[in-house]
Amino acid sequence: MRMVMMAGAVALGALSLGGCATKNFVKDQVAMVGGRVDATDNHVAAVEGTAKDALDRATAAGKLAEGKFLYSEVLSDDSMKFGVNRHELSPEAQARLDAFVEKLKTDNRNVYIEVQGHTDNTGPKTYNYQLGEERAEAVRRYLNQHGVALNRMATISYGPDAPAQPNNDRNGRQANRRVVLIVLA
Repeated sequence: MRMVMMAGAVALGALSLGGCATKNFVKDQVAMVGGRVDATDNHVAAVEGTAKDALDRATAAGKLAEGKFLYSEVLSDDSMKFGVNRHELSPEAQARLDAFVEKLKTDNRNVYIEVQGHTDNTGPKTYNYQLGEERAEAVRRYLNQHGVALNRMATISYGPDAPAQPNNDRNGRQANRRVVLIVLA
């Protein structure tokens, strides 16, 4: 009988120790997984915060860049048309830009000017983008020399991508060799 009781006690002890080991194992595993979940939650919160900050900055930059459109000045009449493969300003173009500068001074506003250079579609696109940039830069330099601050102007070249007229005849191509000034508040 003693032997049976001893065997029973050993079996009961083994079961109770096995149960404790299982509970401890589960507790350890839950704690480890819980720690990973907490770390993941913290990482997700940090990423969400960074993403929100980036979105806020992008929204603010978009509002700033959007500006309030005031008016545009298209310099494409006969006085401002550029010759084929040319970016130099004619005396008539300079007189027209002088009038533009005077208008800016009389408006007495802090404005931002986007100087857009355009070309016709003859020649390689890469060359036309460069030529459009040179035309816009020629106007930008002239405006700066006559009192418009450089930090209030930016240039962009649309090359042949935004024609004012179809490029299928001489008059259309000539109309597309132009500079457009966009004035934003």
